[in-house]
Amino acid sequence: MKTLNELIKQAASVPPRKIAVAMAGDGPVLEAIAEAMKLGIVKPILYGDRPRIETLAEELGISLSGCTLIQSQTPEDCARMAVSAVSHGKADIVMKGLVSTDVFLRAILNKEWGLRTASVLSHVALFEIPAYHKLILLTDAAMNIAPDLQQKVHITRNAVRFMEKVTDGAPKIAFLAHSEKIMAGNPASADAALLSAMAKRGQLGNVIADGPLALDGAISAEAAAHKGIESTVTGDADILVCPGIQSGNALYKSLTYFAKARTAALIAGAKAPIVLTSRADSPENKLLSIVFAVVNA
Repeated sequence: MKTLNELIKQAASVPPRKIAVAMAGDGPVLEAIAEAMKLGIVKPILYGDRPRIETLAEELGISLSGCTLIQSQTPEDCARMAVSAVSHGKADIVMKGLVSTDVFLRAILNKEWGLRTASVLSHVALFEIPAYHKLILLTDAAMNIAPDLQQKVHITRNAVRFMEKVTDGAPKIAFLAHSEKIMAGNPASADAALLSAMAKRGQLGNVIADGPLALDGAISAEAAAHKGIESTVTGDADILVCPGIQSGNALYKSLTYFAKARTAALIAGAKAPIVLTSRADSPENKLLSIVFAVVNA
Protein backbone atom coordinates (compact mmCIF):
# COMPACT_ATOMS: atom_id res chain seq x y z
CA MET A 1 0.00 0.00 0.00
CA LYS A 2 1.48 3.32 -1.08
CA THR A 3 -0.87 6.00 0.29
CA LEU A 4 -3.16 6.64 3.23
CA ASN A 5 -5.98 7.28 0.75
CA GLU A 6 -5.76 3.58 -0.10
CA LEU A 7 -6.14 2.86 3.61
CA ILE A 8 -9.27 5.03 3.67
CA LYS A 9 -10.73 2.96 0.81
CA GLN A 10 -9.93 -0.20 2.74
CA ALA A 11 -11.68 1.15 5.85
CA ALA A 12 -14.71 2.10 3.77
CA SER A 13 -14.97 -1.47 2.46
CA VAL A 14 -15.72 -2.97 5.91
CA PRO A 15 -18.82 -2.47 8.10
CA PRO A 16 -18.69 0.72 10.22
CA ARG A 17 -17.12 0.30 13.65
CA LYS A 18 -18.43 1.70 16.91
CA ILE A 19 -15.97 4.17 18.40
CA ALA A 20 -16.17 5.28 22.05
CA VAL A 21 -14.69 8.76 22.59
CA ALA A 22 -13.67 9.81 26.12
CA MET A 23 -14.38 13.52 26.72
CA ALA A 24 -15.49 14.30 23.19
CA GLY A 25 -15.94 18.05 23.75
CA ASP A 26 -12.95 19.02 21.61
CA GLY A 27 -13.08 20.76 18.23
CA PRO A 28 -10.46 18.76 16.30
CA VAL A 29 -11.81 15.48 17.71
CA LEU A 30 -15.38 16.32 16.65
CA GLU A 31 -14.15 17.40 13.21
CA ALA A 32 -12.32 14.09 12.77
CA ILE A 33 -15.36 12.12 13.95
CA ALA A 34 -17.61 14.06 11.56
CA GLU A 35 -15.34 13.28 8.60
CA ALA A 36 -15.18 9.62 9.61
CA MET A 37 -18.98 9.52 9.68
CA LYS A 38 -19.11 11.05 6.20
CA LEU A 39 -16.87 8.21 5.04
CA GLY A 40 -19.32 5.77 6.63
CA ILE A 41 -16.67 4.04 8.71
CA VAL A 42 -17.74 4.74 12.30
CA LYS A 43 -20.74 4.93 14.61
CA PRO A 44 -19.66 7.27 17.42
CA ILE A 45 -20.49 7.08 21.12
CA LEU A 46 -19.50 10.42 22.62
CA TYR A 47 -18.87 10.64 26.37
CA GLY A 48 -18.63 13.98 28.15
CA ASP A 49 -20.49 17.17 28.99
CA ARG A 50 -23.41 16.86 26.58
CA PRO A 51 -24.30 20.60 26.42
CA ARG A 52 -20.65 21.45 25.70
CA ILE A 53 -20.44 18.84 22.94
CA GLU A 54 -23.69 20.03 21.35
CA THR A 55 -22.69 23.72 21.55
CA LEU A 56 -19.25 23.05 20.09
CA ALA A 57 -20.70 20.96 17.28
CA GLU A 58 -23.17 23.72 16.43
CA GLU A 59 -20.38 26.33 16.37
CA LEU A 60 -18.37 24.11 13.99
CA GLY A 61 -21.36 23.30 11.79
CA ILE A 62 -21.16 19.62 12.64
CA SER A 63 -24.23 17.42 12.72
CA LEU A 64 -24.43 14.98 15.60
CA SER A 65 -27.07 12.93 13.86
CA GLY A 66 -26.02 9.30 14.11
CA CYS A 67 -23.99 9.91 17.29
CA THR A 68 -24.89 8.54 20.69
CA LEU A 69 -24.22 11.15 23.41
CA ILE A 70 -23.73 9.98 26.99
CA GLN A 71 -23.52 12.53 29.78
CA SER A 72 -20.44 12.21 31.97
CA GLN A 73 -18.84 15.06 33.87
CA THR A 74 -15.44 13.97 35.16
CA PRO A 75 -12.45 12.85 33.07
CA GLU A 76 -12.22 9.66 35.13
CA ASP A 77 -15.85 8.75 34.45
CA CYS A 78 -15.48 9.51 30.75
CA ALA A 79 -12.43 7.29 30.46
CA ARG A 80 -14.01 4.49 32.50
CA MET A 81 -17.24 4.51 30.49
CA ALA A 82 -15.53 4.67 27.09
CA VAL A 83 -13.06 1.90 27.91
CA SER A 84 -15.76 -0.25 29.54
CA ALA A 85 -17.89 0.06 26.40
CA VAL A 86 -15.11 -1.59 24.40
CA SER A 87 -14.30 -4.11 27.12
CA HIS A 88 -17.95 -5.24 27.23
CA GLY A 89 -18.34 -5.45 23.45
CA LYS A 90 -20.48 -2.32 23.04
CA ALA A 91 -17.79 -0.58 20.97
CA ASP A 92 -14.87 -1.66 18.79
CA ILE A 93 -12.43 1.24 19.21
CA VAL A 94 -11.68 3.67 22.03
CA MET A 95 -10.45 7.22 21.38
CA LYS A 96 -8.94 9.81 23.70
CA GLY A 97 -10.61 13.21 23.63
CA LEU A 98 -9.82 16.01 26.10
CA VAL A 99 -9.04 13.57 28.90
CA SER A 100 -5.41 13.55 30.03
CA THR A 101 -3.22 10.69 28.82
CA ASP A 102 -2.51 9.52 32.39
CA VAL A 103 -6.21 9.21 33.25
CA PHE A 104 -6.97 7.57 29.92
CA LEU A 105 -4.19 4.98 30.23
CA ARG A 106 -5.13 4.14 33.81
CA ALA A 107 -8.56 3.20 32.48
CA ILE A 108 -7.02 1.15 29.66
CA LEU A 109 -4.88 -0.77 32.17
CA ASN A 110 -7.60 -1.34 34.75
CA LYS A 111 -7.48 -5.00 35.77
CA GLU A 112 -11.25 -5.36 36.14
CA TRP A 113 -12.72 -3.68 33.05
CA GLY A 114 -9.71 -2.37 31.12
CA LEU A 115 -8.21 -3.52 27.82
CA ARG A 116 -4.85 -4.89 28.94
CA THR A 117 -3.46 -8.12 27.53
CA ALA A 118 -0.26 -10.07 28.10
CA SER A 119 1.46 -7.75 25.62
CA VAL A 120 3.24 -4.47 26.29
CA LEU A 121 1.35 -1.41 25.06
CA SER A 122 3.26 0.38 22.30
CA HIS A 123 2.86 3.31 19.95
CA VAL A 124 2.61 2.64 16.22
CA ALA A 125 2.63 5.41 13.62
CA LEU A 126 1.91 4.80 9.95
CA PHE A 127 3.48 7.41 7.65
CA GLU A 128 2.92 8.50 4.08
CA ILE A 129 6.20 10.27 3.24
CA PRO A 130 6.55 12.15 -0.06
CA ALA A 131 10.12 10.88 -0.52
CA TYR A 132 9.36 7.20 0.20
CA HIS A 133 7.74 4.74 -2.19
CA LYS A 134 5.18 3.19 0.19
CA LEU A 135 3.64 3.48 3.64
CA ILE A 136 6.04 2.85 6.51
CA LEU A 137 5.36 2.22 10.19
CA LEU A 138 7.46 3.66 13.02
CA THR A 139 7.59 2.27 16.56
CA ASP A 140 7.86 3.20 19.45
CA ALA A 141 7.71 6.99 19.59
CA ALA A 142 5.55 7.65 22.64
CA MET A 143 5.06 4.81 25.13
CA ASN A 144 8.17 2.83 26.10
CA ILE A 145 11.09 4.97 27.21
CA ALA A 146 13.99 2.51 27.18
CA PRO A 147 12.59 -0.90 26.23
CA ASP A 148 14.63 -3.99 27.02
CA LEU A 149 14.93 -6.92 24.62
CA GLN A 150 11.72 -8.63 25.76
CA GLN A 151 9.75 -5.39 25.50
CA LYS A 152 11.13 -4.88 21.99
CA VAL A 153 9.82 -8.34 21.10
CA HIS A 154 6.32 -7.21 22.14
CA ILE A 155 6.74 -3.87 20.35
CA THR A 156 7.75 -5.67 17.17
CA ARG A 157 4.89 -8.17 17.31
CA ASN A 158 2.41 -5.34 17.90
CA ALA A 159 3.76 -3.52 14.85
CA VAL A 160 3.52 -6.62 12.69
CA ARG A 161 -0.12 -7.20 13.67
CA PHE A 162 -1.01 -3.64 12.70
CA MET A 163 0.83 -3.88 9.36
CA GLU A 164 -0.54 -7.22 8.16
CA LYS A 165 -3.42 -5.51 6.32
CA VAL A 166 -1.18 -2.79 4.88
CA THR A 167 1.68 -4.75 3.34
CA ASP A 168 1.70 -7.21 0.48
CA GLY A 169 3.31 -10.33 1.88
CA ALA A 170 5.61 -10.51 4.89
CA PRO A 171 6.45 -7.08 6.39
CA LYS A 172 10.09 -6.05 6.14
CA ILE A 173 11.45 -4.87 9.49
CA ALA A 174 14.53 -2.74 10.11
CA PHE A 175 15.85 -2.78 13.67
CA LEU A 176 17.53 0.59 13.94
CA ALA A 177 20.81 1.61 15.55
CA HIS A 178 23.38 4.29 14.71
CA SER A 179 25.50 1.85 12.69
CA GLU A 180 25.29 -1.50 10.94
CA LYS A 181 28.17 -2.85 13.02
CA ILE A 182 27.21 -5.20 15.85
CA MET A 183 28.67 -3.81 19.04
CA ALA A 184 28.38 -5.87 22.22
CA GLY A 185 28.67 -2.82 24.46
CA ASN A 186 25.90 -0.94 22.64
CA PRO A 187 22.44 -2.16 23.77
CA ALA A 188 20.71 -0.80 20.65
CA SER A 189 23.10 -2.65 18.37
CA ALA A 190 23.12 -5.89 20.38
CA ASP A 191 19.33 -5.96 20.72
CA ALA A 192 18.89 -5.29 17.00
CA ALA A 193 21.16 -8.21 16.15
CA LEU A 194 19.32 -10.55 18.53
CA LEU A 195 15.92 -9.46 17.23
CA SER A 196 17.08 -10.00 13.66
CA ALA A 197 18.23 -13.51 14.56
CA MET A 198 14.90 -14.21 16.31
CA ALA A 199 13.03 -13.05 13.22
CA LYS A 200 15.05 -15.35 10.97
CA ARG A 201 14.07 -18.26 13.24
CA GLY A 202 10.37 -17.43 13.00
CA GLN A 203 10.02 -16.14 16.56
CA LEU A 204 8.49 -12.82 15.51
CA GLY A 205 5.94 -14.13 13.02
CA ASN A 206 5.89 -14.12 9.24
CA VAL A 207 8.40 -11.32 8.70
CA ILE A 208 11.61 -10.44 6.91
CA ALA A 209 14.01 -8.56 9.18
CA ASP A 210 17.51 -7.21 9.49
CA GLY A 211 19.49 -5.27 12.02
CA PRO A 212 21.25 -3.39 13.24
CA LEU A 213 20.64 -0.96 10.42
CA ALA A 214 21.19 2.79 10.39
CA LEU A 215 18.23 4.77 9.11
CA ASP A 216 19.81 5.58 5.75
CA GLY A 217 20.46 1.93 4.96
CA ALA A 218 16.97 0.93 6.05
CA ILE A 219 15.18 3.31 3.68
CA SER A 220 17.69 3.93 0.87
CA ALA A 221 18.93 1.13 -1.40
CA GLU A 222 21.53 3.54 -2.79
CA ALA A 223 22.92 4.30 0.67
CA ALA A 224 22.98 0.60 1.54
CA ALA A 225 24.80 -0.27 -1.68
CA HIS A 226 27.33 2.50 -1.06
CA LYS A 227 28.01 1.00 2.38
CA GLY A 228 28.29 -2.49 0.92
CA ILE A 229 25.23 -3.80 2.81
CA GLU A 230 23.41 -6.69 1.18
CA SER A 231 19.92 -7.23 2.58
CA THR A 232 16.36 -7.79 1.39
CA VAL A 233 15.23 -5.09 3.84
CA THR A 234 17.49 -2.18 2.87
CA GLY A 235 15.72 0.47 0.84
CA ASP A 236 12.38 -1.29 1.23
CA ALA A 237 11.55 -1.37 4.96
CA ASP A 238 7.89 -1.53 6.02
CA ILE A 239 8.55 -1.19 9.75
CA LEU A 240 11.21 0.81 11.58
CA VAL A 241 11.80 -0.36 15.17
CA CYS A 242 13.60 2.34 17.12
CA PRO A 243 15.90 1.52 20.04
CA GLY A 244 14.26 3.99 22.43
CA ILE A 245 11.71 6.76 22.81
CA GLN A 246 14.20 9.58 22.18
CA SER A 247 15.11 8.38 18.69
CA GLY A 248 11.55 7.30 17.96
CA ASN A 249 9.99 10.58 19.04
CA ALA A 250 12.58 12.70 17.24
CA LEU A 251 12.10 10.72 14.03
CA TYR A 252 8.30 10.91 14.36
CA LYS A 253 8.34 14.70 14.71
CA SER A 254 11.00 15.13 12.02
CA LEU A 255 8.82 13.25 9.55
CA THR A 256 5.76 15.26 10.58
CA TYR A 257 7.28 18.75 10.56
CA PHE A 258 10.28 18.60 8.22
CA ALA A 259 9.09 15.99 5.72
CA LYS A 260 5.40 17.08 5.88
CA ALA A 261 4.37 13.44 6.14
CA ARG A 262 0.78 12.38 6.70
CA THR A 263 0.40 10.05 9.64
CA ALA A 264 -1.99 7.74 11.46
CA ALA A 265 -1.04 6.81 15.02
CA LEU A 266 -2.45 4.29 17.49
CA ILE A 267 -1.64 2.43 20.68
CA ALA A 268 -1.23 -1.29 20.03
CA GLY A 269 -1.06 -4.27 22.36
CA ALA A 270 -4.54 -3.91 23.90
CA LYS A 271 -7.73 -5.87 23.27
CA ALA A 272 -8.81 -3.24 20.72
CA PRO A 273 -7.23 -0.38 18.77
CA ILE A 274 -6.68 2.77 20.85
CA VAL A 275 -6.72 6.19 19.18
CA LEU A 276 -4.47 8.31 21.37
CA THR A 277 -3.41 11.36 19.40
CA SER A 278 -1.60 14.47 20.58
CA ARG A 279 -3.45 17.71 21.25
CA ALA A 280 -1.15 19.22 18.60
CA ASP A 281 -2.28 16.74 15.94
CA SER A 282 -4.45 18.12 13.15
CA PRO A 283 -8.02 16.96 12.53
CA GLU A 284 -6.69 15.13 9.45
CA ASN A 285 -4.16 13.18 11.53
CA LYS A 286 -6.90 12.30 14.01
CA LEU A 287 -9.13 11.17 11.13
CA LEU A 288 -6.36 9.04 9.62
CA SER A 289 -5.73 7.49 13.03
CA ILE A 290 -9.42 6.56 13.21
CA VAL A 291 -9.13 5.05 9.73
CA PHE A 292 -6.12 2.97 10.80
CA ALA A 293 -8.07 1.78 13.86
CA VAL A 294 -11.08 0.79 11.74
CA VAL A 295 -8.89 -1.32 9.46
CA ASN A 296 -7.46 -3.11 12.49
CA ALA A 297 -10.62 -3.42 14.62
